[in-house]
Amino acid sequence: MTDIAETNIRVARAETRPPTVLQVLPRLVSGGVERGTVEITQALVAAGWRALVASAGGPLVREIERAGARHVTLPLQSKNPFVMRANIRRLAEVIDRGRVDIVHARSRAPAWSTFFAARRAGAHFVTTFHNVYGMQSAAKRFYNSVMGKGERVIAISEFVGTHATTLYGVHDDRLRIIPRGVDFQRFDPERVSAERVIALARQWRLPDGASIVMLPGRLSRWKGHEVLIDALALLRRADIHCLLVGSGDERYQRQLEKRALSRGVGARLQLVDECRDMPAAYMLADVVISASTSPEGFGRVIVEAQAMGRPVIATDHGGARETVLPGSTGWLVPPGDAAALAAGITTALALTADERIAQAARAIDHVRRHFDAAAMAERTLQVYEEVLFPAATAIKTARTVLA
Repeated sequence: MTDIAETNIRVARAETRPPTVLQVLPRLVSGGVERGTVEITQALVAAGWRALVASAGGPLVREIERAGARHVTLPLQSKNPFVMRANIRRLAEVIDRGRVDIVHARSRAPAWSTFFAARRAGAHFVTTFHNVYGMQSAAKRFYNSVMGKGERVIAISEFVGTHATTLYGVHDDRLRIIPRGVDFQRFDPERVSAERVIALARQWRLPDGASIVMLPGRLSRWKGHEVLIDALALLRRADIHCLLVGSGDERYQRQLEKRALSRGVGARLQLVDECRDMPAAYMLADVVISASTSPEGFGRVIVEAQAMGRPVIATDHGGARETVLPGSTGWLVPPGDAAALAAGITTALALTADERIAQAARAIDHVRRHFDAAAMAERTLQVYEEVLFPAATAIKTARTVLA
């Protein structure tokens, strides 16, 4: 069968029933990739499409199913070549049985299996670059290159888009820049009751009257927890209490606790596990930190914190340069620079009440205008429509331009 004939058959199928999208990722734990998958799943179902998600499972599976989608559990977290090869067959069966029109890969290891499964089953292939990837060798560059093979390649920031174009040859005909978004039904300070905030403060046993410095994020070395601990040591302020919110490697957690003790700030540092009420957690914070030593593709935490009207400090690289307005909604400091971070914290905590109110208003307005989850979902569905219905999309685009 010719490629044209196959395309005509796929389009005919999609036009006679709700289109079906299968999103593929390693696991459904907490994180930006996973949260984005849930949000797009919800948008697909709301738009009358059929949504499937394949992963190795995790806590967010219940949100996928609650949205009215189906989850398929496969060992997609594995980087073992034999498992990845077996996943090609497994995914092809899911595509066939689910009458999937578009397969959307969100991570490299499952993307390779997805790429070949989509080709085998005759489905469209779309990818999302969620970050820039290291290129220590030619083999690593080849491994990363699968993310540039989509009929459409979504990048979550201009920073990531430039990476996709420069290193993987993804140009404007296929590249779509769609920044991550915030759900303003959840991340709205007006919707967070005092009772929720008080309950969380009691649960974490926060000291009365202390200024709360918060770094949310997985306990990964590149997230910059050690830099923050060193900054606290430089500040020498007993009125600061630091919260590291997020789970991760227990060995690294013990290293952080040991570092804090050796720097003399053990009593002012508290590690808490995953938080199910991050809007309330942000409301507890006097300043929210992203101290990543490697560039973030986007930086969800910093955008959520601004949506909640919190002062933010992020490192001056990657996606943060697109999400923080220095001196207006927050501050940017050099990565790995504990002294600069300490100075930023001092500045943030020195804001007067009126200055905090004005900065909060600017931050909320900035995020609502540029990083709306509903707009992100709408633009992603438009990408799916481009792939499924290219002729209709071209006509719609032409009419928009003429208008």
